[in-house]
Amino acid sequence: MFDVESVPSSATKQERYASLAQQLTGLLEGEPDAIANAANMAALLYDQLPDLNWAGFYFMRGEGLVLGPFQGKVACVRIPVGRGVCGTAVAERTSMVVPDVHAFPGHIACDSASRSELVVPLLRDGEALGVLDLDSPSPARFDAVDREGCERLVAIYLAASHLD
Repeated sequence: MFDVESVPSSATKQERYASLAQQLTGLLEGEPDAIANAANMAALLYDQLPDLNWAGFYFMRGEGLVLGPFQGKVACVRIPVGRGVCGTAVAERTSMVVPDVHAFPGHIACDSASRSELVVPLLRDGEALGVLDLDSPSPARFDAVDREGCERLVAIYLAASHLD
């Protein structure tokens, strides 16, 4: 069993992400299954990052994204590439920080309580394999530090997981 160490509330965002990177590395060590690793990563992030109402994955299946492991309320099952924040992040192959999802053209509202969103694409050799998606009920919850921290966590996930 893996014991998650709670990050003190007084920790800076950089310290929180450094701790999460270390814990995620240990949590995924020796486990190549992409779904199991996504499930544990979603649970870790949902538990350890403050002010989230959803944390999870969507994976590329054919021409669109399909819901993967997550923590939070039930979610949209399929998202077309190019639609919503997740579909746009895949189409543009770039991370997206959206301070106000209601101002994002074509936003897909899976949970009406979500106000801001961070999406990091899962990229391997330029190919989009899916996304990590974090939602918050607070406007402007995410910033560049969150983006960089989650990009580092996604890199750890991709290095550990056999995902094609």
